[in-house]
Amino acid sequence: MTIVLIAALLYLTASALLVLNVRREDGHGRGWLVPAVAAVLLHATAHVLAWRTVGGADLHFFAALSLVGLGMAVLTTLVGAGGRMAALGVVVFPLAAAALVACELYGHVPPAPLDWRLQLHAWLALLAYATLAVAALLAVMLWLQQRALRRREFHRWLRALPPLVELETLLFRTIGAGFVLLSATLLTGALFVADMFAQHLVHKTVLSVLSWLVFGGLLLGRWRRGWRGSTAVRWTLAAMALLVLAFFGSKFVLELVLGYRV
Repeated sequence: MTIVLIAALLYLTASALLVLNVRREDGHGRGWLVPAVAAVLLHATAHVLAWRTVGGADLHFFAALSLVGLGMAVLTTLVGAGGRMAALGVVVFPLAAAALVACELYGHVPPAPLDWRLQLHAWLALLAYATLAVAALLAVMLWLQQRALRRREFHRWLRALPPLVELETLLFRTIGAGFVLLSATLLTGALFVADMFAQHLVHKTVLSVLSWLVFGGLLLGRWRRGWRGSTAVRWTLAAMALLVLAFFGSKFVLELVLGYRV
């Protein structure tokens, strides 16, 4: 629990330093990097230690949520260290801290037996969700930036964001990477899961495929018709909503409501 609390405090410290950067109109300060990197390392360590205790990678609802938060924090730190979108950490780091604490409070359970193929499928899914969740947050920031510019409301936080075109480019690159990971997730599921349309998996499968189609349609529209702006935001958020329902929605109902292990 000590590691978890220290990691959570470091996440919040990094987020607070990013807020101070915005208040000082210094969106390029690097003081947040040290606590962010330390928090990510401790976050990962907490999971590794828990897995040693229970005898394997625990992927129950709160553990999966925490791992997605870890993935989002890693991506945010890597992108922010390059001088782009560090402000994303103001949202991502507290979310990662909350997910880690929730996982620790809920406790860890012995993992269901999975061979390497199903483990590959599970880890690809977590990476896809983390990447596309970051894309969803970028879409929200793009929408806020566009609205502020239309209203000529030049807030301080606007200076912490990259220019509109650069933010849009970063959004589509993130969606592209997430789409590849989601495609690999669906492919490994089709190859390695015995019955993807079993009663407890049918909703997850259908919603995941629908999300994949929406993300794919958005990327195709961007390539063929130059979709951008509010169109990109709407499609991104709709696809992410389907993905959240597919994984965490079904996982919540099956594990926490009905008591199944999936």
